[in-house]
Amino acid sequence: MQLYFEIQADNPERAVEFYRKLFGWKFEETHGLPVKYWRIETDSGRGGLLERPAQTPPMECGTNAFTCSFEVDNFDPMAEKIAEMGGRVALPKFPVPGICWQGYFLDTEGNTFGIYQPDANAG
Repeated sequence: MQLYFEIQADNPERAVEFYRKLFGWKFEETHGLPVKYWRIETDSGRGGLLERPAQTPPMECGTNAFTCSFEVDNFDPMAEKIAEMGGRVALPKFPVPGICWQGYFLDTEGNTFGIYQPDANAG
């Protein structure tokens, strides 16, 4: 199964810069669509970033939320980098016993995303 995710943003250009600098993702703007849209290439999946269609979506337009968590090599330095780049802590680092260290953040657009560091000794 292939992964494809989408991130919605009030300011897509700002969000592109946030994720480009944070994770090193590659972005390519796609033209000819009804909204501003960028394709995302990551080391392990593909996605898109688009201009948020509505603050609170009407029933006919789907959702404006889906939380993804991304694996990182070292949680603490990444959490510091997120803060330096304008991100905020939504839920501080916590252990998932025997699995990983997990935490949730808000990006520059107010979207929630998670990072996790695998660690069989977490807990």
